[in-house]
Amino acid sequence: MRAAPEPGHGHDVAITVTSTNGGPVNTSLPESTARRYGKVFDEIAAEYDRHRPAYPDELVDQACRVAGIGCGDHVLEVGCGSGQLTRGLVAHGLHVTALEPGKSLIALARQNLEGAGEVEFVNAQFEDALLPRGQFQAVFSASAFHWVDPKVSWQKAADVLVPGGTLALVQYFGLEEPRSKRDQEAALAAMRRVAPDIAAHWPSYRDLDATLAGMEQRRGNVSEVWAWLGSYDIGQDYAGRLFGDVQVAVMPKLIEHTPDELNALVRTMSFYARISPGQRQALEREHEAIYERLGRPIRASTVAALVTARRSPAQPGSSG
Repeated sequence: MRAAPEPGHGHDVAITVTSTNGGPVNTSLPESTARRYGKVFDEIAAEYDRHRPAYPDELVDQACRVAGIGCGDHVLEVGCGSGQLTRGLVAHGLHVTALEPGKSLIALARQNLEGAGEVEFVNAQFEDALLPRGQFQAVFSASAFHWVDPKVSWQKAADVLVPGGTLALVQYFGLEEPRSKRDQEAALAAMRRVAPDIAAHWPSYRDLDATLAGMEQRRGNVSEVWAWLGSYDIGQDYAGRLFGDVQVAVMPKLIEHTPDELNALVRTMSFYARISPGQRQALEREHEAIYERLGRPIRASTVAALVTARRSPAQPGSSG
């Protein structure tokens, strides 16, 4: 593990790097396109639950340490899906209010978390949910915050937090590494052949040093850090006034997929709803061909990232 705190003017970024192996890859569309397709996950709730990853316990532990929270504290989770992150929060004894707009996903989350701990499920979008102000010690969101209208998301997260409360965002992102570069380039080339419009907007893969450097450069605004990580269009100037003390923890991972495993994961991604049945079949054949050429599982490098930020004491322009 390597920790590298970076100096900043009231918005320091502490970066922790942990190396592990194993775990799945996640990719996403740019925010300008993606938000319109956010509801597709509910239509494939069972597949999403089966093939999407849980989040590393180490990152949940780190988020709780940074937030100074533990058993009995009240937290909000934005976009709980089928409960991948919720499990870890409940395991820490937290009282979780879990928002999820998808009816099928929230039904699965209730089923998966039955008897596990204190969870209140709310079937609503974050933008629309009626939430008490200054109630939660932390707001968590895993692979979901970029689906929320950024003109609302950062302000509402600040509004529901207690003074000094913590926003904690978790997600998997693609990573460029020599050990997987050939495989990832082949997969992207296949996407260009099958669905060039999708490939044209594929998120940027950067190596770990460039990823960390980009986050450090944006340390004054948590929304810009998160936008940089995921190639999202969610950066908002106002977020820099609402949150400070930005910290980052990352866990790089190398994963390997058979064609069946990769195709199953791809079917849970938002872009899949935008391509035709013929394109879907063609992409699956491309993955099988890559596997045959390589003579081994298809490699991908990914990084599980946690970004935390503390609610600033003053809340200028806070909405009701």
